Amino acid sequence: MTPTYWFGHRIFSEIARGFFSYRVVGREHIQVPGAALIVCNHVSFMDPPAVGIAFDEPISYLARKTLFVHPVMQWLLPRLQAVPVDQEAPGPGSLKAVLRLLRAGEKVVIFPEGNRSEDGQLQKPESGVGLVIAKAGVPVIPARIFGAFDALPRHRSLPRPARVTVVFGRPWTVDLTAYDGTNKDLFPKLAAESMLRIAELGL
Repeated sequence: MTPTYWFGHRIFSEIARGFFSYRVVGREHIQVPGAALIVCNHVSFMDPPAVGIAFDEPISYLARKTLFVHPVMQWLLPRLQAVPVDQEAPGPGSLKAVLRLLRAGEKVVIFPEGNRSEDGQLQKPESGVGLVIAKAGVPVIPARIFGAFDALPRHRSLPRPARVTVVFGRPWTVDLTAYDGTNKDLFPKLAAESMLRIAELGL
């Protein structure tokens, strides 16, 4: 854990518990040794740190490439374990970056919906997530964030008080032989199942 990541983890943990009554449900499900892929709903800019502070170890996550344009963010985000991804023209580079982290034994958060929800409701997943799940070959941990949309929705610049809870589900070990069809059929099925497992999580 880099000093920058440690400092960010510590500061956001204090803010989350003091300002957002932050809590974690299903903490026992994240005690997975080594690599794991965390799939989570996406409603707010708060989502990556809200998931991250639930872990005692550093985790990586995907962040849209445009966030890295500002010199300060260009320096800061990589130190917070953010991996840039071009949402307008996603290519193999992002997949390779995720797989490289997982093969190094790290944990990575991805958001199957791609973009933050406009209304706080779950959205349709992107099939590319299924590709990541299929290629990763690691446990998949579903997670669902409650309250982050109330605290900082998509079109709001400053947060407001709200109770934020992150719920983790039982790790899912993907058996690719259980799915029929070609990769073209497989990836959307895996993406859909990831969202189904997220949807099943409740307070």
